[in-house]
Amino acid sequence: MASDNRTTEHTQSVDGRTALVTGASAGIGRATALALAAKGADVALLARSTEELSSLAGEIDSRYPGDALAVECDVQNPGRVEEAIETTVEEFDGLDIVVCNTGTTGAGFEDRLEQQSLDDYHQVVETNINGTFYTTSAALPYLREANGNIIFVGSSAGKLPRPGNPVYAASKWWMRGFALSVEAHVGRDGVAVTLLNPTAVRTDMWRDKLDRGQAAEPEEVAAQVINAAEQPPHSTLSEIDLFRRDMLGTFVPEEIDLSIPFDRNGDDR
Repeated sequence: MASDNRTTEHTQSVDGRTALVTGASAGIGRATALALAAKGADVALLARSTEELSSLAGEIDSRYPGDALAVECDVQNPGRVEEAIETTVEEFDGLDIVVCNTGTTGAGFEDRLEQQSLDDYHQVVETNINGTFYTTSAALPYLREANGNIIFVGSSAGKLPRPGNPVYAASKWWMRGFALSVEAHVGRDGVAVTLLNPTAVRTDMWRDKLDRGQAAEPEEVAAQVINAAEQPPHSTLSEIDLFRRDMLGTFVPEEIDLSIPFDRNGDDR
């Protein structure tokens, strides 16, 4: 059931509210769904991987008091996104929290820009940009009714320049502009909008490359989703940067040897 927005003076409880998480089958989405369920929310789980969704729904139903609903959904398909949100609203009698988490780096993440295929480019745009728009557009009417929350999982790549995969980075810059503009658009309607910018997170893509302690865990990102969702109705956490402690230091080298000539082909010699 959708909540009655039970609050204390300083928080709004997640307990009894209805949440929808895209990209819920793994990584940040899975951790977020579990964190919301642990707080007492009913959770709709959206992703393309039906087997993983069914397993997660079963885990939530067995461990937590709230209910889980597994909905197969490709966010690149606007009609399917609308159906998934309508199914959620019908099942739980409303919608209070939406977490736009689905994203992809594309297969050519470490390639030079000119080596990235058009298929990779379109995959990133259709998932990270179009999918975010479709989800937001379909969910906003229900979030207005509930004075709800929409939380976008962005990236530090959408806030600071980066040399790797400019297409992925640009999609996250788009998300940042979109999220902040949506906040301006719906804030007076009582909808809270939050943009969450983590640096590297040890999801499946990075788990083999980063040891524990070298990057954030998905559960750390999920904790910030809860933090945003629990703000009282008059407040919103507009933007949350979850950075490695040395993140900004990489942009200001302690020493630069100016005696080394810069090669325009991309190598220092």
